[in-house]
Amino acid sequence: MPLNKLITLAEAVRQHTWDGMQYASGAALPVGSDAIAFGRELLRQQRRGLHAIFHANTQQLNLLAAAGAVTQAECGFSGLEGFGFANGLRRAIEQGKVVLEDFSNLAMALRLLAGALNWPFVPATVNIGSDLQYRRAFEPNVHPNPNKIPSLTDPFSGRQIGAFAPLRPDLAAIHVTLADQEGNAIMLGTEWSRFELSRAAKRVVLLADAIVHTDCMRQYPNLVRIPGIIVEAVVYCPFAAWPQASPGMYDVDEAHMKAMNQALGSDDGTAAYVRDYVESYADLDGYLDLIGRERIAELSHGATAFLLDPYRRWLLPHAEALAMTTAARA
Repeated sequence: MPLNKLITLAEAVRQHTWDGMQYASGAALPVGSDAIAFGRELLRQQRRGLHAIFHANTQQLNLLAAAGAVTQAECGFSGLEGFGFANGLRRAIEQGKVVLEDFSNLAMALRLLAGALNWPFVPATVNIGSDLQYRRAFEPNVHPNPNKIPSLTDPFSGRQIGAFAPLRPDLAAIHVTLADQEGNAIMLGTEWSRFELSRAAKRVVLLADAIVHTDCMRQYPNLVRIPGIIVEAVVYCPFAAWPQASPGMYDVDEAHMKAMNQALGSDDGTAAYVRDYVESYADLDGYLDLIGRERIAELSHGATAFLLDPYRRWLLPHAEALAMTTAARA
């Protein structure tokens, strides 16, 4: 009998997170696939003191920082691309509530690769010789700081290079397009470092927009970039990346992206946003009702919808995916 790893989002956060942990997500473009719904649930369960690790900033880190759940963060790019500065993250940093350690996107990818391969460090040929090497937010009074990207000698060429510390977060909440009940997953669109993140993290929880029959994974084994053997749990969560995009499933909700970022720019706006878009629903259907069924239909028929066509025959209906989640808990 196939192993059923489906659990609810609330159960996933309750079982696999704790205050003060190293929490990783955001291994996608700031407007692309990220497990933002997991961040909302972290706030609902009042997790605090998180050390956030994001390849690139997303609306999840923006929200977690604005709402006071994060005290330390490491990431590459910290903006929101066409949607401007991340107002919640910036405000938290300016108020001294969050310490942000800055690396380049390539550096974060290399550090996740080092964690995935269990390396003690990874040679650095980027970020060296700049303030990225010598300025360490976690030790702000030491400059130049030798501890962020220590110098070492290449034993083959004799030249001076740097060393990045590997990343091995306590938990990675990873958004995927499709998953089966055993935890095998397929990602459509930009992957970024979700492959490496899934191997670097000590435990992995998947948030899947759709649940498919395992026959889908058998049909496309070369696309199963995250196998079930490394996954602790699977959460069925349509629109888990909202208001960001999930290629093949739904487009970015531009209006909400702008409104959310504007709200997170102030204490009052953040409190209102958390009240209206984090604490106001009781279950998955309530979350989808909050987004709006008409809005969901509109966002689901965008220019990338054709990417899902090869997999549609294996998609489980909403009610069946919910029933499987209930059965797994029994």
